[in-house]
Amino acid sequence: MRGNDYNFAFLDEGSKRVIRRALLKAVAIPGYQVPFGSRELPIGRGWGTGGIQITLSVIGPGDILKVIDQGSDDSVNALSIRNFVKTCTDVETTTDSGAASIIQSRHRVPEAPLKAGQIMVLQVPGPEPLRLVEPLESVTRVMHAEMDYSPMWLALYESIVRTGDIELGADYPVMVEGRYMMLPSPIPRFDNPKLNMSPALFLFGAGREKKIYALPPYSRVESIAFDDHPFKPEDVSGRVCRLCGAENVYFDELFDSETGERMFQCSDSGYCEKRREGAAR
Repeated sequence: MRGNDYNFAFLDEGSKRVIRRALLKAVAIPGYQVPFGSRELPIGRGWGTGGIQITLSVIGPGDILKVIDQGSDDSVNALSIRNFVKTCTDVETTTDSGAASIIQSRHRVPEAPLKAGQIMVLQVPGPEPLRLVEPLESVTRVMHAEMDYSPMWLALYESIVRTGDIELGADYPVMVEGRYMMLPSPIPRFDNPKLNMSPALFLFGAGREKKIYALPPYSRVESIAFDDHPFKPEDVSGRVCRLCGAENVYFDELFDSETGERMFQCSDSGYCEKRREGAAR
């Protein structure tokens, strides 16, 4: 049970109102980075404090929370955040993405399709897609205002000329509603298509950079690419999860130290567990 020394969801009500106002603006302007006053938390910066602040600001007593870290429900990051929110709210938690009303994630979107009414909160280490080509914040803000994304397109073109491909495995930039270039947090390219026209609400929080942005339900999200060099997610064909037999999902790659055999396992541990439970029944 949460202690009497904690306000519900840890943050004071004034701080939560400030964050919710920033969220409303972010939802009203999809893909636009809204500055906000990032609060201090009893977790080191870099552990996803932006995403945690969003979760603490929108969660209510009737919500069901799922927390994942690179797909896993059981990593140190996921366990620590889940226990922290549970201590401060006493809300119900789950590993089933279909049963959760709020899903807080670091670097993954669940395999099971999200539903209307769900909130997907993604932790963001670096929110600025133009940082690759422009170090100054004052300049990138002007570039977004003028929709001047030519330096990013040039950088992608140079990557293709040098290597034959766009060398971005994660944090692959997208265009939101044809207006703002946005980073979807360091999710793998495999997850980028899940953002397009999703019925769920996506909220992105960067605590260290003090930025919030959002994708309202059914937003048009396109991974940037050239007509003659289209966007390609990771190729998972021919791979099968060693635990549940799933195909066409994002996998963790494992090696048997004794045999040297390469194996694959679902990155989304909750999805894998649910498939195994279904097979057992």
